[in-house]
Amino acid sequence: MKLPSNFYKPLAIGAPAPYRELPVSLERMIHFFPGHNEKVRSRLGEMIPQVDVLLGNLEDAIPADAKDAARQGVIEVGKAHDFGKTGFWVRINPLNSPWVLDDITQLVAEIGDKLDVIMLPKVEGPWDIHYLDQLLAQLEAKHGLKKPLLIHAILETAQGVKNVEEIACASPRMHGMSLGPADLAASRKMKTTRVGGGHPFYRVLEDPKDDGSPRIAAQQDLWHYTFAKMVDACVANDIRPFYGPFGDIQDQEACEQQFRNAFLMGCVGAWSLHPNQVAIAKRVFSPDPDEVLFAKKILNAMPDGTGVAMIDGKMQDDATWKQAKVIVDLAKRVAEKDPDLAKAYGFWPRSGKRRERFGPERHELIESAGVDLAGPFRIDEQRAPDGDEVELTRLQTLDELVSARRPGRLARDGSNQLTREADAAGRHRRPAR
Repeated sequence: MKLPSNFYKPLAIGAPAPYRELPVSLERMIHFFPGHNEKVRSRLGEMIPQVDVLLGNLEDAIPADAKDAARQGVIEVGKAHDFGKTGFWVRINPLNSPWVLDDITQLVAEIGDKLDVIMLPKVEGPWDIHYLDQLLAQLEAKHGLKKPLLIHAILETAQGVKNVEEIACASPRMHGMSLGPADLAASRKMKTTRVGGGHPFYRVLEDPKDDGSPRIAAQQDLWHYTFAKMVDACVANDIRPFYGPFGDIQDQEACEQQFRNAFLMGCVGAWSLHPNQVAIAKRVFSPDPDEVLFAKKILNAMPDGTGVAMIDGKMQDDATWKQAKVIVDLAKRVAEKDPDLAKAYGFWPRSGKRRERFGPERHELIESAGVDLAGPFRIDEQRAPDGDEVELTRLQTLDELVSARRPGRLARDGSNQLTREADAAGRHRRPAR
């Protein structure tokens, strides 16, 4: 194994240093597009702002005689668009394919500065990650890239599942993993042709009844064990677990349920194969506003994360504080991209017309005071006369917040209130002049 002292060193002279922590990003859905389909490519300008990650697909679903065209199509997309906060990924062909070397070398050379993540299919062990890691470092150095490309592994063989812990920690380039249920089913010789989701014959049956009446059956989750194993491996190594594809595009109800199961188990997102799955992923992988508001109550009641508190008749302690922080941290990332959810979560907007009306100088003063403008406090608002956006009605309360010189709870003021619990370090003090 690589020595700890060398783990974060570049693998090629002139290559950028690996990240020590993954960049913060919202990745509720990875939306696939076929690189060779010109009609789909022509609509991507409209799709980019709607999705968290856009991925050019070069592998499955691309005919063998269209591989070169698909690669060139992804390169054209990368050159033609500014992706802003939307991630730009590509799924290359497997390492044992005749197309993969051209995939890697041409993509890095042509659009390496636009790409964020390379998705590697059919990863079977850490050796696959090591190969791609070394090659990417050489290409980054050759083409003068300033930021390292990350690797996302697809877990879709029995051997890959067996080696999932070693794969997760194989390189500092590791971004995360996705479950690939179709290829994994084939690798395991499972008797199903479904792409993800449950199976009506995989179920449990209640005991026989004395009267001989029909017995209740409950369908089970074919992928529960693999999910849990993948999530544990990812989270233990501070990388991100994802559910993969749900193949029945017309069955939106079942898709939503499968996505929700993955979300509850710890996955941060899923693949979307059709535009109708984008809305499902947004809905499922964004925390419910009621959950966020309750989680914020927990954080406010226990500023330093210790002790015990009773909130709405429920006992909260250190463990539930950690659960609440996971929800609130995710809600903050969602709020930065979704203004409607930002309002539902009660978060102060970081930009846009509201910031302009508030004034950039005063905005920066508050941020420099250590106030978390996406944190758990609320500013009452009312609709502006022109019906455009909303106006803040309690700006003076923010002055109170900035001028607070020691930790403590700010005063309440009837229905117009701003409550914020300062932490033990006094993070809301006025900055030194």
